[in-house]
Amino acid sequence: MKAVEFLFDFGSPTCYLAYTQLPALAARHGAEIIWQPVLLGGILKATGNRSPVEVPAKGAWMLQDLQRFARRYGVPFTFNRHFPINTLLLMRAASTMQMQGKLLPYADAIYRAIWAEGRNMGDPAVVGQVLAEAGFDPAAVLAAANDETAKQALKAATESAVARGAFGAPIFFVGDEMYFGQDRMDFVAEALAALP
Repeated sequence: MKAVEFLFDFGSPTCYLAYTQLPALAARHGAEIIWQPVLLGGILKATGNRSPVEVPAKGAWMLQDLQRFARRYGVPFTFNRHFPINTLLLMRAASTMQMQGKLLPYADAIYRAIWAEGRNMGDPAVVGQVLAEAGFDPAAVLAAANDETAKQALKAATESAVARGAFGAPIFFVGDEMYFGQDRMDFVAEALAALP
């Protein structure tokens, strides 16, 4: 079975844009998506990298570029005024939701809240409200996110990403080949098309 691994963090607007496009891309090539939550802050720290918005000129350009891609993709996008958001708890919960087979409904709710609705997902009360609106039990999700299993799963995934060469997110792997950035998804498509 063809597969593409998608390493993502909810705090990255480019991860959000990739998330909106990857299912259709994978379907066109008969590929399975292996969803992998990682902690972008951990990857940046481990590799000495930093967010593009920390460089003023690059940040200003990137804001325009994100809007261009959102228009091209036909998806809602609002640069969140609460950015940067500490996503540690959200990503630990993603690891838990993945183990429970509920990752995609959870990811849909979180991505929409951050990058379409501009909500402050650094506020636990807002997180609880978003989870409840999406049909989750907020107390259960947040309790599971604080479980040692979730903590270790996210830590291991992040360390594995760094060991494989990741320095940011989104990251895609097709086999051993790594692709960085939602604007490189054409290479992901080419790699999947080349697989038997």
